[in-house]
Amino acid sequence: MKAKTKDFWRKVWRWTKKIFLILFISQLVYIVLLKWINPPITITQFVSWITGHGLKRDYVGRDQMSYHAKLAVIASEDQLFTDHSGFDWKSIKKAMKYNERKPGRVRGASTISQQVAKNVFLWQGRSKFRKALEVYFTFMIEKIWGKKRILEVYLNVIEMGDGIFGIERAANIYFSKSAKDLGPTEAAMIAACLPNPKRYKVKPPSRYVSWRAPKIVRQMAFLQPDPDIQNVIGKESGKKK
Repeated sequence: MKAKTKDFWRKVWRWTKKIFLILFISQLVYIVLLKWINPPITITQFVSWITGHGLKRDYVGRDQMSYHAKLAVIASEDQLFTDHSGFDWKSIKKAMKYNERKPGRVRGASTISQQVAKNVFLWQGRSKFRKALEVYFTFMIEKIWGKKRILEVYLNVIEMGDGIFGIERAANIYFSKSAKDLGPTEAAMIAACLPNPKRYKVKPPSRYVSWRAPKIVRQMAFLQPDPDIQNVIGKESGKKK
């Protein structure tokens, strides 16, 4: 009887290792493929669609995105984007201390890379298991994709309004133009809604967006001369309003 039990568990262990290996290889292949192709759909987008919020999106290439849109999200969400390797450890430590002092009010410290990892490969939530997976995927896309591709995917998949995903669709809906034609103020208004796109409205602008957008424009002007940022977002093609 004991021999049969041991044999059963050996078989279970062998199959477990095979399944794990298949899953590992599959996700690795998927990460590599996404360096060149856009995600078919993300869990966040799917949930938005089935819960009635809609799924409005149009993926565009990096060259079809305004210089100002790229600069605005860096200024708003992750000013050290070009300097870190996926994690802003100083901000993470500050957020952890804040959350310990005020457990009822959670402060995040996710970089653009972490947000891409979460939105492309995972689901929304704050469980330790999901955060551990986020660390893994963040590390992988930093190594395999690079900063330009990470920023391009971010601007394509992030939610920028209730059921509105990506900079192209946001530009169409809010300003009746393409993402490549967005000016600094328009880009800053869209970036201002990112902390809570279902709550903070771009058009007509909510109080928060009206307050936050000018601050983002000032930060954009401050960050613009940085050569590392210039290398990631490209050169400004013309002056926009």
